[in-house]
Amino acid sequence: MINQPLISPQHRHPQTALLLLNPSARRVKSKTSAQILNHLQTSGLQVIQGFPHRPQDFAELIQAHRHQVDLVIVGGGDGTLNTVIDSLVTTHLPLGILPLGTANDLARTLNIPTSLAAACQVITQNYKRNIDLGRVNGKHFFNVASMGLSVNLTRQMTREVKQKWGILAYGIVALEIIFEARPFQATIMIDQVAHQTRTLQIAVGNGRYYGGGMTIAHDASIDDGRLDLYSLEIQHWWQILMLPWALFRGKYNRAFGIQTFSGTQFEIYTDQPHSINTDGEITVTTPAQFQIVPERSQFLSLPQSRYSGKYLF
Repeated sequence: MINQPLISPQHRHPQTALLLLNPSARRVKSKTSAQILNHLQTSGLQVIQGFPHRPQDFAELIQAHRHQVDLVIVGGGDGTLNTVIDSLVTTHLPLGILPLGTANDLARTLNIPTSLAAACQVITQNYKRNIDLGRVNGKHFFNVASMGLSVNLTRQMTREVKQKWGILAYGIVALEIIFEARPFQATIMIDQVAHQTRTLQIAVGNGRYYGGGMTIAHDASIDDGRLDLYSLEIQHWWQILMLPWALFRGKYNRAFGIQTFSGTQFEIYTDQPHSINTDGEITVTTPAQFQIVPERSQFLSLPQSRYSGKYLF
């Protein structure tokens, strides 16, 4: 599916866009809004700018403008994008992404450039791409949903830490918590078969990247119609030394203390309720039912490369 043609634009520019910027995003500066408006309007796009102050405002603004706009443009990181996902599902509005957060893993998966001008150009080209979504206990996610270490990581990844260390904050905080982590008991149900595990983390991925560039599976894509699960079952200290290599390449084996599964749905039960992180936001708890939602959202994405003959995402 990655090599199928994109959906051709019916007109060169969408008529009207709703622009929502997270004022707390790491890359949002005092002049960011004016620069974005200039890039978008110069390309002929009409822009309605909303002014969200809290996470709930994003969804409310989308619902309020759903009949006035042709697409939604969101500037922020993966957590910001997660706040709008359910509204996009219900309104069927395409999403344009301005990667202004710390990790920007969804933008990385879609190969959306980090340059503000280039990201705006991607949006105004108005090529659309369908992608899959993940869903856990009714909550949709783009990249990954996980429990265990990642939840502790989310709780310690304060705005101050992100502002100070940027993308390096993920590795710094992860090293701090991994040596203090304690495994928990879990049952993973796949095709009515129960897999018992004692694990430090279970991650279920829909896209390719998460956590600042780690890879959920080396061959994963956001439109492959499957979910990829790994369980971190470290038993020996030396296996920790192998983790960075495995996590960033997305190539795992049991010798590293990592068990993997792929499928369209999973059920996970734990000895006590565990919080679940969806795209960097703690949203639901176990017991958990995971499902793939195939090709439900449209994104304004890059057109076919005239140089390689392949798509740039």
